[in-house]
Amino acid sequence: MSIAEAPVSAPDHAAHGRKVALVTGAAGGIGLSIAERLAADGFSVAIIGRTPGTAAAAAADIVAAGGTARGYDADVADREQVDAALAEIRADFGPVSVVVANAAVAPQQKFLEMTLEQWNTVLGINLTGTFNTVQAALPDLVEAGWGRIVLISSSSAQRGAPNMAHYAASKGGQMAMTKALAVEFGKAGITVNTVAPSSVDTPSVAKKRAAGTIPSADDMAKYIPVGRVGVGSDIAAAVAYLVSDDAGYVTGQTISVNGGSFIG
Repeated sequence: MSIAEAPVSAPDHAAHGRKVALVTGAAGGIGLSIAERLAADGFSVAIIGRTPGTAAAAAADIVAAGGTARGYDADVADREQVDAALAEIRADFGPVSVVVANAAVAPQQKFLEMTLEQWNTVLGINLTGTFNTVQAALPDLVEAGWGRIVLISSSSAQRGAPNMAHYAASKGGQMAMTKALAVEFGKAGITVNTVAPSSVDTPSVAKKRAAGTIPSADDMAKYIPVGRVGVGSDIAAAVAYLVSDDAGYVTGQTISVNGGSFIG
C-alpha cells in the first residue's frame, strides 16, 4: 500500500466532529458519485482505490470543487494494505465514523466454465474486501459510540444474474453481513445498511455495452417504470440519507435503488 499524494485541505476535527467518511472503490463510477456527495455534505472523505493514482486524481477533483478529500492506494482484498491505509487516514483526518464499502468487480463468466481462481478473485474483492474494510474501521465507530456503515450490493443478489454466479453470491453475502452486523453493533450506536443498485450507468457498464454483452441504455429503460437507467447520484442520495442522523432508526435494511424495475 502506498498513499496516493493528492491535495488535501487541512482537516478541522473540531468542526467536522464525527464527519470522516471512508469510501472504497471511489476512484470512479458509483463510488466516486458517493464520495462527491459526502464531500458536498461536509464530510472529510478518504477515497481508497486499487489502481495506483486513481484515488488521488478523484480526491484532487473533489478538493478543486471545494471539498475535503484524500486518495489512498490499496487493494481491499489485501488486509495489510487496508490496515496501512486506515493508519494513514487516521493520521490525516482522525477517526473514521462512516464506512461505505463499494469496491467490487463484476466480470461475466458462464458458471460451468468458471474457474476456482475466478470465483475466489470476485469473492476476495467483493466480500472479503468488505470484511477487511469494515473490520479495520469499526473500532473507531465503537469507541465514538456512533457510526454508519453502508455496503453497496446489487440487484443481482436479489433476482439473480446469468453468467455472474460469483458476483451474485458475493453481493448476497454482503446483504447477510449487513443483518448480522446491524444486530451485533446496534447497541453501540452504529447502523449498518445495504444499498442495492440496478441498471446504473457507469464506465464499466459502458464497456460492457460496447462489447455487446448487455443491452443499450434505451433498451434497458423500456423495462424500468421510471423510464430511465440510474446514475451515480441516485445511489449517492440513498447513501447520504443512510449516513445521516435522520436515519438513526434504520438498520439491517437493504434499500433497493432501481427505478422500480423489480420488487426487491
